[in-house]
Amino acid sequence: MDVAALDTPVATVDLDAVERNIARMQGYCDEHGLAFRPHVKTHKLPALAHLQLRAGAVGITCQKLGEAEVMAASGVRDILVTFPIVGAEKAERLAALAREVAVSVAADSAEVARGLSAALAREGVVAGFLVEVDTGFARTGVQTPKAAAELAELVDALPGLRLDGLMTYPTLPGSGPILRAAVGEIRARGLEVRVVSGGGTPTFFTNHEVPEITEVRAGTYVYGDRSCIANVSVPLEDCALRVRATVVSRPTPERGILDAGSKTLTTDPAEEAAGGGHGLIVEYPDARIYALSEEHGHVDLSACAERPEVGEVVTVVPNHACGCTNLHDRVVVHRSGRVIGCWAVAARGRLR
Repeated sequence: MDVAALDTPVATVDLDAVERNIARMQGYCDEHGLAFRPHVKTHKLPALAHLQLRAGAVGITCQKLGEAEVMAASGVRDILVTFPIVGAEKAERLAALAREVAVSVAADSAEVARGLSAALAREGVVAGFLVEVDTGFARTGVQTPKAAAELAELVDALPGLRLDGLMTYPTLPGSGPILRAAVGEIRARGLEVRVVSGGGTPTFFTNHEVPEITEVRAGTYVYGDRSCIANVSVPLEDCALRVRATVVSRPTPERGILDAGSKTLTTDPAEEAAGGGHGLIVEYPDARIYALSEEHGHVDLSACAERPEVGEVVTVVPNHACGCTNLHDRVVVHRSGRVIGCWAVAARGRLR
């Protein structure tokens, strides 16, 4: 079957583009002597995680325990969970996971460290621990090098935890001095820093400029999206995840309606992209998806010299691949437009 014959709306993945993206990122890491630990939250597919590992990745990154459990069940043996794991139930699940695979976590508080330590020690297992450092993104992460060293010292003393090093997200121009100071503070206390993990697709190719970084993480790169096009991390031709949608109405000459709304396309913005909107229509790049109802995509066609008619199928590159993929139970995988499979998005909805 050709993708052109698929009913809409449908999420499709170009496996050739995926492989090019994997090769490009892994090649950069190999060139600069960096370990690569791709983030599977973008695709949530065990098959693609194994492609990334076969290309040279040292392991994978997951955002949630549910993702990690799915990936471990598929045979992935080295997993980093980067979202803080809080609560006794989750700590017990982490301990169960640590019995099966090599697992590491990242966090920025003594509360998380102590909670995980108790569960891991009861089970007689060990998990690696990366102290998350805020190097300018203002999300999670300890706020000072001294705080990083204090948490590292605590982790080193706790049973069930192995101090591995530091993590930050994303790698920013100012990340280097903060990480350097944190490494210095930790080593001054007689502790070892084996791993310094940086991350993010938009800043991926600058990680080698921060000599402290030994490992990098990225997720969106594997699919690309409209944000990646705007920040030039992935070109349009390598945007592998696309949604095929049908024009179901032309109420006015300047407005079209697609059968892809907020339940199909992510509402996440593409801040770097000109014109705003909710995705790029490849065949009509001057069109603008200006609003999403649940099932309707509202398209402004006023800037288009040619305009689609009712029944025409168009291809949409979503603003944010990670958000879009989590809306779909399955993706149709193809090479050069020929369908080779329909893959369940196995870790979709595994948010706990």
